[in-house]
Parts: sequence; structure tokens; C-alpha cells
Amino acid sequence: MRIYRNISEPKRQTTDYDVLWNGEDQGLITSWETGRDKAKSDPELAARAKNGELVMLGWKGGVDKPLKTKNKYGGLLYVAMWQGLRGENLDIDLESEIRMICTRTGVPVTYTSNVKLLCASEESDD
Repeated sequence: MRIYRNISEPKRQTTDYDVLWNGEDQGLITSWETGRDKAKSDPELAARAKNGELVMLGWKGGVDKPLKTKNKYGGLLYVAMWQGLRGENLDIDLESEIRMICTRTGVPVTYTSNVKLLCASEESDD
């Protein structure tokens, strides 16, 4: 299932936890909206993200240093927040993995909804 929202759409006004985190989008819209807010409060961080850095955010998937492992994994919530931070439309397919390379560290990251991969990579990130 593809989750899409145009950057011109206003932020949702609901505070209902189930709508924000447990809906069909699995919290991606909320994470994306948080990224949009963060871009306003931290324009330097937003500029780094726009330059292709996989900056550290509140979700697994940012890179702050080169890693020994060649298979770092991150979650789709990170991608949603990163897209919002960059001022991009939210555009994520829940059934697909997304692979990006951090322009600052050169570390490749595969973003997935596969919880087993995310949990297994916790131990190898350090």
C-alpha cells in the first residue's frame, strides 16, 4: 500500500492517538508532519537532510559515523520524517524497501517495515 501526501496539504488537527499512530498509514503521516515541523525549528538540520545526509532523528535510520557493518537497516518512519524535513511530499510504499546512501558518511541504509531486520540490526549498528 502506498502512503502519499502532498507537501502543500495542511497539518492534520486531530490529537486522537489511534488516528495518528494506528491508522492505515501506520504513523507515517504523523512522522512526516513532525519532520515538516522540525524543518521550521531547525533549518540547519533540514539543509543537511536536503544535501542527502541521513541525519539523526527520532527513528532508527540516521547515520552519525561510518560503520563497520555493510547492512544498516532503518524504519519507514525515519524515511517519512526525513521526507518532511526535506520539504518533500510523503511518498512511501509499505511493501517496498528503500535504499539510500548517506552523503556525509557513505553508509548505505535499507529502510524497511520488516521488524525482524530492524531488531537484528540493533546489535550490529555499534
